[in-house]
Amino acid sequence: MKPLKIGKIAIGGKRAVFILGPCVIESDKFVWRMAREISKICCTEDVDLIFKASYDKANRTSVKSFRGSAPQHGCELLAQIGQELNVPVTTDVHSPDEAKLAGATIDLLQIPAFLCRQTDLLQAAAQTGRAVNVKKGQFLAPWDVKNIAEKLVAFGNDKFCFTERGTTFGYNNLVADMRSLYWMREAGYRVIFDATHSVQRPGGGGDKTSGDGALAPVLARAAMAAGCDGIFMEVHENPPRALSDAANQIRLKDLPKHLRMLKAIHAAVSGRGD
Repeated sequence: MKPLKIGKIAIGGKRAVFILGPCVIESDKFVWRMAREISKICCTEDVDLIFKASYDKANRTSVKSFRGSAPQHGCELLAQIGQELNVPVTTDVHSPDEAKLAGATIDLLQIPAFLCRQTDLLQAAAQTGRAVNVKKGQFLAPWDVKNIAEKLVAFGNDKFCFTERGTTFGYNNLVADMRSLYWMREAGYRVIFDATHSVQRPGGGGDKTSGDGALAPVLARAAMAAGCDGIFMEVHENPPRALSDAANQIRLKDLPKHLRMLKAIHAAVSGRGD
């Protein structure tokens, strides 16, 4: 399994990758502030960063929920952030047209879990030539990603990875099965673990998603010990006031200690301890 090169970093290389950023672009000033702070922390802690923010949250529980900005503006904003901070950027795409738009400037296209089997979307993302990160659907077994991989390869793109983000477990609950990381990597795929979405309770708040945010760092540590290639965590300066996924995002001021712990675990399990 060759590392997946995205800019100056590699998923599946010697170093763990961290996909970090707020759930959604709440405003231009907000996302710039978060990007600069997260980038500075990652530089200090010497970890590889892909900055993430969604321009649109298209599957919010309620029609009243905050969605985000327009795709064109969001992609342009993220591209500017990537250029100024010299880091790769990623965002969700929800349709073939959005994939084509984002493909012009975004380094890593993210396929949302609910859309992971949408053939037209996968084809459009693959044909941009960009790297693609597919969130494994909450309804899929780990070995089912083989069919998604075959679609991407058939469309001429072998630059992809999968992200584990929990599996539906009864009503309003998810379970993160660490065996999934092992099985997908054994199948030859690069695998990221999504710590914050794996602790969601979808629809658990009635008209919004609730969750167990305190458990996100715990599951991240377990996933790193299980041997994943990187960690996805949404980060916010004040999670309780976040306009999306307030129950599950990591507090910005706590990010350094989590990165230090995860970096140490990766060094231990990869045999590259200090």
